[in-house]
Parts: sequence; structure tokens; C-alpha cells
Amino acid sequence: MRFFTNHSVKRLKRSRLDRDAQAGLLLILPFFLFFLLFVLYPHFQNFITSLTNENLSARQFIGLANYKRLLNDRSFMRSVRNTIVYAVFSIGPLMFLGFVAALCVDGSSKARAAGRAVLVFPHVLSMVSVSMIWLYLLDPGSGLFNKVLSLLGLPGRAWLFDEQLALPSLILMNIWKSSGYVMMIDLAALQGVPLSLHEAAHVDGAGYFKRIWHITLPAIRPVSYFLLATLSIECFKTFEQVRIMTNGGPVDATTTLTHQIYMRAFSEFKMGYASAMSVVLIMMVLGVTLINLKFGGQLDRQDPGRGK
Repeated sequence: MRFFTNHSVKRLKRSRLDRDAQAGLLLILPFFLFFLLFVLYPHFQNFITSLTNENLSARQFIGLANYKRLLNDRSFMRSVRNTIVYAVFSIGPLMFLGFVAALCVDGSSKARAAGRAVLVFPHVLSMVSVSMIWLYLLDPGSGLFNKVLSLLGLPGRAWLFDEQLALPSLILMNIWKSSGYVMMIDLAALQGVPLSLHEAAHVDGAGYFKRIWHITLPAIRPVSYFLLATLSIECFKTFEQVRIMTNGGPVDATTTLTHQIYMRAFSEFKMGYASAMSVVLIMMVLGVTLINLKFGGQLDRQDPGRGK
């Protein structure tokens, strides 16, 4: 009788777990259906299209010919280079400036609250609006940048018309716009760091910068991984400012992967070729994300006591 009772209790617990699992699956089923229909299926169709020469009038299977063609496409290779340069020289300053800004506005005073509002304001503006503003700022004739140079006794520059300055100008604009986003995320992470750790380190004689290096930075490491991944994806998706401000010029100096995809698909109507570019872009973003996850996991294993 005792065995029967214990066995019945185990079966009852198992049945409850099964019901909970079924309920959980039903709750997440809509998400999986959405992911299947609007994410995986379009990616699969895009890959199939990349194996064809589809345009507005024909669709013929050509295998990997589009991918072979990409290797000899000067504009595409330039766009890959520009995209990587744009990402590298945007993410580093953004991570640094956003963190410093978060340290500066971390607090409850009115001045720091005003500082947070000022820094966040560019981020909430649309990229189209920001691009139009910076077009005026960078105007060779009446732009603010050249007026400042004139006051300093320096010659003006044709910012967006100079092959050497066009891409750095776009990078500078991206840093100005996105610093507020990084600041908000870092600020939320800073407010989660226990004050007792800083107080104990201060009592032990640790200075401000030493506390930042040994306490704050390790504590917000997961947030840094998140920012690195999201900023990388956003940089690889750069399109609006390129289309509005330079249209990829001068001489492909600012063209990016997404800009090349747009031009091939909607200007030349080479859907198959544009799809091959899209597959390359997806693989690059996936590779950067996997590297970030692996690197972050290795650091966590090296510091198993973090967060305890």
C-alpha cells in the first residue's frame, strides 16, 4: 500500500509537469509560428533566389554563379570594406563615449537628469531627420563645420564630396546619434552594481579609477556583450544615411552592403544577385554574433566568481 501511494504521488507530479510543459509550449507557439513564417521562411526563399538570375522578366537556376561573380565585383568588395571600417570605427568610440557619459550622468540631481535628456535626444530622432540636419552641417558653402574652420583660420572642406572624408563624416554622425543609446544601456547596468562593493573598495584605499576598472567594468560585462552585438548588427545594416547623404559616393567611398543590395534589387532589378549579397550580409552578421558569444563565454569561464 505504501509503495502504491508513493508511486501514485510520482505519477501525479509527472502529470502536472507534463501539463505545465504543454501549457508553456502553447504559450510560445505563436512566437515560433511568427518566427517560422516571417523569419526562417523568407531567409530560405532568399537563399533559393540567390541561386537564380531572377529579374523582372526571367528566373533561371544558375547555381553558385552569383557568389562567384561577387568576388570580381569591385563595388561589392568596396562595400564590404566600407561596412567593416564603418562598424569598427563606430563601435569602439560608441562603447567608450557611452560608458563615460553614463558615469557622468549617473545620479539623481537635476543637472544630471538634464544631461541624460540632452544625450538621449539625438537617439530618438529618426535617421532621416538626422541625415538632413547633418547635410546642412556638412554643406561646403554654408555648413557649420566649415564656418568653425574659417573662424580658426583653416580652409573649408568638401566633407561629403571628398573620397577621404565622406565615410569618416558618416561615422562621426553615427557616433553623435547613437551615443545616447549606449549611455542609457550602460546607465541601467551601472545602477545595478551594488554600492557596498564600491564602499568596501574605498575603505580599502582603492581610488576612483581603480574601482571602475576592477568593480564596475567586470560587473557590467554582460551588458557590454549585448551592446557589442546590437551595435555590430546596426552598423552592418547601415543604409538610410548613405542613401540620403551620399548615395554611396563619391566613387563608392561610402557604399555599404545594404546600399549595394538596394541598388542591385531596386535600381537594376537583379533580384538573384541582390539575394546573394543578402546571404553574404547575413553570414557576416551571424559570424560577428557567434564570435561575440564565444569570446564572452570564454571570459565568463575565466572569471567564474563574477556576479556572485
